[in-house]
Amino acid sequence: MVCRIYATKLWESMHLKKKQAFEIISVLREAGFTAYIVGGAVRDMVMGLVPMDYDIATDASSSDLEYLFGKVYPVGRQFGVNMVVIGQNTFEIAQFRVEGIYFDGRRPSAIEPGNPIEDARRRDFTINALFYDPAENSIIDHVNGIADIKNKVVRTVGDPDIRFREDRLRMLRAIRFATRFSFKLDIETELAIKRHAGAVLYVSAERIGDELVKIFSGPHPAYALVLLDRTGLLDVVLPEVSALKGVEQPPEFHPEGDVYEHTCRMLELYDGNSVTLAFGILLHDIAKPVTMTKTDRIRFSRHADVGAIIAGQILRRLRMKNVIISKVQELVRTHMHFINVRKMRRAKLLRFVLQDEFDEMLELYRIDCLSSHGKLDDYEFLLQTVDMEKQRNRKHQPPLLDGRDLIELGYEPGPQFGKILSDVEDMQLEGALLTKEEAKNFVVRTYYFQADRHNQKRKNNPQDPPVHRDVKPNT
Repeated sequence: MVCRIYATKLWESMHLKKKQAFEIISVLREAGFTAYIVGGAVRDMVMGLVPMDYDIATDASSSDLEYLFGKVYPVGRQFGVNMVVIGQNTFEIAQFRVEGIYFDGRRPSAIEPGNPIEDARRRDFTINALFYDPAENSIIDHVNGIADIKNKVVRTVGDPDIRFREDRLRMLRAIRFATRFSFKLDIETELAIKRHAGAVLYVSAERIGDELVKIFSGPHPAYALVLLDRTGLLDVVLPEVSALKGVEQPPEFHPEGDVYEHTCRMLELYDGNSVTLAFGILLHDIAKPVTMTKTDRIRFSRHADVGAIIAGQILRRLRMKNVIISKVQELVRTHMHFINVRKMRRAKLLRFVLQDEFDEMLELYRIDCLSSHGKLDDYEFLLQTVDMEKQRNRKHQPPLLDGRDLIELGYEPGPQFGKILSDVEDMQLEGALLTKEEAKNFVVRTYYFQADRHNQKRKNNPQDPPVHRDVKPNT
């Protein structure tokens, strides 16, 4: 019911946005200007998808927009790009333009007003260079973009070498669009990416990181890895992942092949939508090349701990958010803990399954198993444990004691505090302690020597209030 309501509200929101976009175009047309829906929204409509955003291209200038609409905010005034706000929605409106030479591999040196044909020819890919005329309900295609959508091809508009020299990030965007829609790369486009792959490092790390997030957290991440590798981009942006190729594994545990093949298979089983899980899968075995030893068999000692460090270095290099980095590191660090779950003391097991990130940890483990030996016995065991604990509502049960309770019992804050509270929580998780009073009695019985020493210290301390002092002066 909740999902249906959410879907209905989302559909109503997108329908409203489409209506508002058409109204903007109507206002521009009535004022004597040409205006079309452009870009990704048109591509999605041709493919039968619901657009999330509606961008507009027009021959109206920024000052014209300010005159016609109430809320207009420049986001790229030098490129004729503005945001128009209608109600709760924003719309990017750009002026038809011709661009000058790109000297920095990101921005044109100059722009001039243009017409729709010139505007289409300066765009990145043919599938993104279509116009839609709401008044005529027709698609305007100057670059054969409709044919490329039908043939499932990602192709640059015009010469791919020129397009990639203009903006080197377009190479990663080509991979993203091909991956998102399960399209193939046009041969000339792919060859141009191979020629220019090294130049992607001239793009800022933040922009590269943003594209990789969109690529691997979207659909078909395994196909993305294949395309990145085939075009040479993987060696440039993620050389540590490329280094997984050819790293052998014990066949009794990994009959599927080397570490790279194992990672590819895991990505094939991943269903998308989580940035942290996507990079957890991609980087979970990232330390195997540097920890590999051959003794009685191939071993990768402490590769999970070392991998968490390397994963952090990679993600920081890509300027990813700290919250993403820490979660991915935890997924990498803990992915080998599952082999000992049946040997864990019950309290330790419950701590393990009640972690905030356990759902993604468990999903990574499931995919890891299916991509190698295929055994899911421990996974099923953990599912049963989680279900049982959720039924008992243990996850929402607060600790029976905290530090203030220990101080009231006469214990002095220090390293021992953590152990006492941990032991109490273990007993609580195992059901041996049910009330605060039981927990206090357990602490006093178990740790009475420390309490006695602490009470004696307070008794003889001259700084204590008189009520706590001995009759004799402190010597």
